[in-house]
Amino acid sequence: MSHKNSILLVDPEFDPSTAPDCNLLLKITADSFSYAIIDKTSNQLKAVYDQQECHNIPQALSAKLKNDSYLNLAFKEIKVAVYTENSISIPNDLFDANNLDQYAKFFTEEQSDNLYIRPFSSYGFTSIFTLHRFIDETLADSLLSCKLFDQLAPVLAMTRDQQQKSLILDFTASSFNAVVTEGEKLIFRNYYEVANAEEFNYYLLFIINQLQLNTKESNVQLSGIIHENDHYYQCIEKYFKNISFISPLSDQVDHKILDDMPAHYYSSLLALDLCE
Repeated sequence: MSHKNSILLVDPEFDPSTAPDCNLLLKITADSFSYAIIDKTSNQLKAVYDQQECHNIPQALSAKLKNDSYLNLAFKEIKVAVYTENSISIPNDLFDANNLDQYAKFFTEEQSDNLYIRPFSSYGFTSIFTLHRFIDETLADSLLSCKLFDQLAPVLAMTRDQQQKSLILDFTASSFNAVVTEGEKLIFRNYYEVANAEEFNYYLLFIINQLQLNTKESNVQLSGIIHENDHYYQCIEKYFKNISFISPLSDQVDHKILDDMPAHYYSSLLALDLCE
């Protein structure tokens, strides 16, 4: 434990010298960051770190990357999902790989000059994004050859085989990422900061009304920092009947180090391993 809002779980049998057989997954939101180490030879989750309620993500992340011995290991593969306000989803029919600068005009925040592109082939669109300049430089200096994704990627990876219309809500301690899909269509995505259940209720009603969701039939799937019967869950329960928590890759990865934790806390973090 290195911070009042952080937690570190490590398999006591984890040998850092096996890092070349492991993938490092790093998820950075607007107010938190977490990482996981998965041994790809044994398909075992070896470590999870989570730090919530960060008021200065660039500074906290930079310090962690410099001082955490696990993050300085030589991994097989490194995948990073990053929240950014400068992210757009372009339908493949409209995407022009030879004229990428045209998309920068849609970005409202001053950020890095680097433009990142990730195709979502099964959903028929391409994600284009830039990062906060300091985060971009920090990742480039500390995590060489990492694969970058926007925050949407692991959320879609968790539910990409579903055909039913679904509202996916991925929570941090003080925000949530909302995604609506139906089959292989991305219908809606947005990120919200919330201070309390009343504010969350307002945004939830906004989503329901804007998208005209059928609350009796729509499927709601939850991951992240939310508990059954807490205030946020009770808000969801007022409107929706079909509510479930997303399990973390139970068929692919042995995650016994999470046995004493609500496993859905880290579903989207671990789903990053499915992103390509």
